[in-house]
Amino acid sequence: MKKRNAYVTVLFLLTLLLSASCEYLVFSPAISSDPVENFQYLWEKADRQYAYFDVKEVDWDEVYAEYAPKIHQGLSDDSLFHYLGKMLLELKDGHVNLYSDFNISRYDISLLGKTNIDYRLIKDHYLGTDYYITGPFHHDLIAGGRAAYVRYSSFSNQFSDDDVRYVLERYAGTEGLILDLRQNGGGYIANMYRLLSHLSVSEDPVYTTCIKSGPGHEDFTETQEVHLTPCDSVLTFSRPIAVLTDRGSYSATSMFALAGLALDNLFLVGDTTGGGLGMPNGGQLPNGWTYRFSVTRTLTPGGINYENGVPPDIFCTLKESDRQRGYDTVIETALDSLLHR
Repeated sequence: MKKRNAYVTVLFLLTLLLSASCEYLVFSPAISSDPVENFQYLWEKADRQYAYFDVKEVDWDEVYAEYAPKIHQGLSDDSLFHYLGKMLLELKDGHVNLYSDFNISRYDISLLGKTNIDYRLIKDHYLGTDYYITGPFHHDLIAGGRAAYVRYSSFSNQFSDDDVRYVLERYAGTEGLILDLRQNGGGYIANMYRLLSHLSVSEDPVYTTCIKSGPGHEDFTETQEVHLTPCDSVLTFSRPIAVLTDRGSYSATSMFALAGLALDNLFLVGDTTGGGLGMPNGGQLPNGWTYRFSVTRTLTPGGINYENGVPPDIFCTLKESDRQRGYDTVIETALDSLLHR
């Protein structure tokens, strides 16, 4: 299989997504406010385009049988939106949404598990008040200078290569680094690739991806390998990196964690991520409402599907008894592994 780096793969996927959505960009569905027609249209689009019916263990025909009797002529817009939104929630996917001018249907990923981070605790007992802020990264030495702690709260927060280089060079003499991605709900996938490219010299595939290509639930394009193109700065930091995750680590953060499984110098500590490994795409209903579904699959190089969450190498959660004593259980577990490897 031809080798592709991360940025080429992004362009490949965007091209396919745009091709798949031409009907929405050029040909809009006939305008109609008929509730039955709009229900049928949305159900069929999901049936043909959604990528994870098997992983979510959802029988879409059974969903149709449950919701179709509720849809009838004269149904109000509020009621129609309620039923269409509930139908989509059966997929339990944060990348599945229905948008109207009065509401947004969404799956709340915060319901997947408890919040596994207390940032006030981290400031009070690890970072202090004079920690460094470099771009979106909050960071400083911890554990008596033996390790570094770096907090990155969202992949929507932009950073430069120089930002990452500064952080890594500052902690080149430590025994290891903690990258805290707990409750990082994702953001720009390009930021995920950029950060990873600074953290490993490996050019082995970090995951594979494909896109829905036909009406059948198993109709996908040929799988493409994703390889990183390492930056020169990785040569300045060769220590192990503990990546902290929890159920609020979603979308691009789950993808970062998935790629991390393939890298020797990274290991995951905390709770299973929230998933969200499919890139969303969508269109417009006859009544003008818009929708989106996950239309791609992202797998490990060995073909394992972690759409429901990437498991950590070391599982632990924030214990209330530790928090009361000023300890972050997850940070302490990561430190124990970093400093005693």
